[in-house]
Amino acid sequence: MTTFAVTYDYRCPFARIAHLHVVAGLEAGADWNVTFLPFSLGQVHVEEGQPSVWDAPDKDSGLLALRVSAVVRERHPDAFLAVHRGLFEARHTDGADLRDPEVISAVLSDAGVDAAAVLEEANGAEALDMVRADHDRAADDNRVWGVPTFVVDENAVFVRLMAAPADGADATRTVERVIDMMAGWPELNEFKHTSVRR
Repeated sequence: MTTFAVTYDYRCPFARIAHLHVVAGLEAGADWNVTFLPFSLGQVHVEEGQPSVWDAPDKDSGLLALRVSAVVRERHPDAFLAVHRGLFEARHTDGADLRDPEVISAVLSDAGVDAAAVLEEANGAEALDMVRADHDRAADDNRVWGVPTFVVDENAVFVRLMAAPADGADATRTVERVIDMMAGWPELNEFKHTSVRR
């Protein structure tokens, strides 16, 4: 079994693409043990001397969805993949505002989760603490600064995939290629195209 973690913030289109690969691979039966780590891009971009997003969570456009996902991950793990994909799709396919509890309620309900109960818990201090702990651990232990970052053992790599998976097999191949490069070729530090060909 391959074990890895991967960070996300629902606002990032590249996090969406990477996570669609991970979700599709898992749903296709990939032998992976994945830890999904919420990571606040809002906190990363707080200017020096300004209060953290943890002190004013309702002012940050991404924290409600991250708190909801953390609650679902911990309390309703069987529904997590559906909710996770649903939140990304609501934001990037439907153009919905993830600060709107009605948008999030629809995603939760579609996944068969009690939306009112999850939102109530997500608005509590414990959910915020879960997101902050995951964010801080990624930043402190692995020097994570963005999403999506894949983490394998002590290795953390920011990955920008350019297209959603064609199917579960494509998703599995793509993620395993990323993990193989991380674990099997640590000498490679940076590999980036100078332009995007589409």
